[in-house]
Amino acid sequence: MSDYVFLPESPLTNYHKSDWLFIISVVLLWGLGLFSIYVFTTEKALNLFNNKYYFLIAQLKYSAVGLVFFLFTALIPIKVIRKFIFPVAILCLVFCIAACFGKNVKGSHRWLFFGKFGFQPSEFSKIVIIFYLSHLFVKHKNEYEEDTKEFIFPLIVLFLYVVIIFLQKDFSTGVLIFVIGTAMFLICGANMNWLLPLILLAIPAFILMVAIEPYRLTRLLAFLRPSEFTTAAYQQMASERAISAGRMFGQGLGSYLRYVSSIPEIQNDYIFSGWASSMGLIGVSLYFVLLVFFAFRGFKISFNCENSFASFAAFGCTFAILIQSLMNVAVVCGAIPTTGIPLPFFSSGGSSLISTLAMCGFIMNASHCADDENEDQKYSNSDDIETINGVVVENE
Repeated sequence: MSDYVFLPESPLTNYHKSDWLFIISVVLLWGLGLFSIYVFTTEKALNLFNNKYYFLIAQLKYSAVGLVFFLFTALIPIKVIRKFIFPVAILCLVFCIAACFGKNVKGSHRWLFFGKFGFQPSEFSKIVIIFYLSHLFVKHKNEYEEDTKEFIFPLIVLFLYVVIIFLQKDFSTGVLIFVIGTAMFLICGANMNWLLPLILLAIPAFILMVAIEPYRLTRLLAFLRPSEFTTAAYQQMASERAISAGRMFGQGLGSYLRYVSSIPEIQNDYIFSGWASSMGLIGVSLYFVLLVFFAFRGFKISFNCENSFASFAAFGCTFAILIQSLMNVAVVCGAIPTTGIPLPFFSSGGSSLISTLAMCGFIMNASHCADDENEDQKYSNSDDIETINGVVVENE
């Protein structure tokens, strides 16, 4: 008896094990993001491009590309990802270095342009560093168990990415990647006796990075004393006014413009202030319930996955989306200083949405992929794999 398979690693029956509740949470977050783009950016799009659907149309195009990446990372064999992760990590690092010498956009060098096409390598660095660290953790598992100092090499890889992204003047993404990497070290069992001192040493380094850049220092002072730095704190104060106006039940979709139209980056980093103003505390609570449900399903997939690489990487992807969402909301609410962190699924922009959907696709992959033992067997036992009329089958 045979099971038809799309790829030798994953029999068709394995896809029935996919976590469809996780897919539902992804679709709901993506749908709310499109809805927010449509509602809260029409006036700005009309003023800038004479087309109130400009940002919505762009987001739909990015969503189409993101769906391709979602399906790719959801269906590709785990072993193929591990085989090519090293050259991909090198390529991504080269792109990040090239971006340091690229076009200056709003005071930073985050973008690479190929004609009219542009993207942010730092956004894709998140998923690359997650995959590469997971690969190293699994490949050298025995060495790490014997000598935890072997964790130094993956730590150097993490710091290398962080430093290069800092050189792009993308401080917030560098901090985010450092936090994600640190969480992955903890989940894989790194010894806190040497990891904690290194983390503590990173704190003064981050403080120094803030102090040497005047605009970062101004942002920090504006956060601490907004009344004295009204120009620098303008966006933050406008966001807080919009959120306060939402109260319990929100101002409604028909009256949002007078509160959010004054926020310069409403389509990007501050789109959640529009949501909070229009939907109120009820809407904000709904978002957090959905985000917690998304994280719960993602972490459950990670902890239940019997493939070590997929388990580590699924944890990293889930944690990355969760912590980025919390950081963005914290900025919008005035809990932490202003950063350039977009809100996953919501903020306008292709790089962020595509990388987010790619991570979600991999989490789905982890929910149905083969375990460590079967993964090796299916690639080593070539006699068990046949084709019928070009369709790959697996004999049982």
